[in-house]
Amino acid sequence: MESKRNNLFDVMSPAQTFVFGIVAGIMTLCTIGFFVLLSIMLTGGNFAMAKTSGGNAVAAAPNAAAPTAAAPTAARQVTIDIDEKNDHILGDKNAKVTIVEFSDAECPFCSRFHPTMQQVMADYDGDVRWIFRHFPLESIHPTARKLAVASECAAQQGKFWEFTDQLYERQGSFSADTVIKGLAKELGLNASKFDSCFDGRETDNLVQDDLNAATAAGCTGTPCSIVIDKDGNTTPINGAFPIDRVKAIIDPLLK
Repeated sequence: MESKRNNLFDVMSPAQTFVFGIVAGIMTLCTIGFFVLLSIMLTGGNFAMAKTSGGNAVAAAPNAAAPTAAAPTAARQVTIDIDEKNDHILGDKNAKVTIVEFSDAECPFCSRFHPTMQQVMADYDGDVRWIFRHFPLESIHPTARKLAVASECAAQQGKFWEFTDQLYERQGSFSADTVIKGLAKELGLNASKFDSCFDGRETDNLVQDDLNAATAAGCTGTPCSIVIDKDGNTTPINGAFPIDRVKAIIDPLLK
C-alpha cells in the first residue's frame, strides 16, 4: 500500500493532476465554509435562530444588529383593560406603575422571571403593582393550560398567588393531575371544591380570556409583560429581563 501511495501521481498525466488539484481545492473550501457557517449559527450571527421569550425559534432578520444587555426596550402603545375586581393584582391600586405579565407555568423563562417580579414588588413597595395573566403555549407546553386552570381554581379559595408561586418554584413536577391536587391540599384548600373545579375545567373560560388579551396586546412568546405608567403609556418587556433592566424601565416612570 505504501508504494502505491508514493507512485499515484507518477501514473497521472499533467491534465489529470491539474483536475485533481482543482477538485481537492474546491472540497477544502467547502469544508472550511461549512465550519464557518456552523460557527455563525452557533454564536447568533446573521443566520442564527433567534428565540422568542417562550422558547419558540424564529428566523433572525438578516444583518440585524444583536441587542446588548443594556439595550432599551422600545415603547409600543397597546390597550390593556384592567379589571380591578377580577384580575390577580399585587400592590397598591394607586401605584404609579402597573406591570401586566402574561405567563406560562411550564415556560422556563417564566420561572426565571417570576423571582424578578417578586423582587420588583419588594423594592418598589407602593409604587408598582403586578397583574398576572395566563398565556399557556400549549403547542410546546402541553400541561400549561391545565396548570392555569388549576391556579384559577385555587383563586376561588383565595390562594392564587401561593399556588402560582409553587408552580414556578417546582416547575416540571406537575405533569400528573394527582400532583396538582396534592399541591392544593398542601396549601390548605378544600380538596372537594378544588377537585370539582379542576376536573370540570370550570375556570377554562378565564384562561381563554387572558389568552385573547395576550394576543390583542401583541404577545408572541412568554413571559410577555406590559409596563403601564400613570398616563397610560405602555412599554413591553418581551422575555425574562434581569432585575436591573426592569428597574431601568421603571425608574424614569416614577420621576
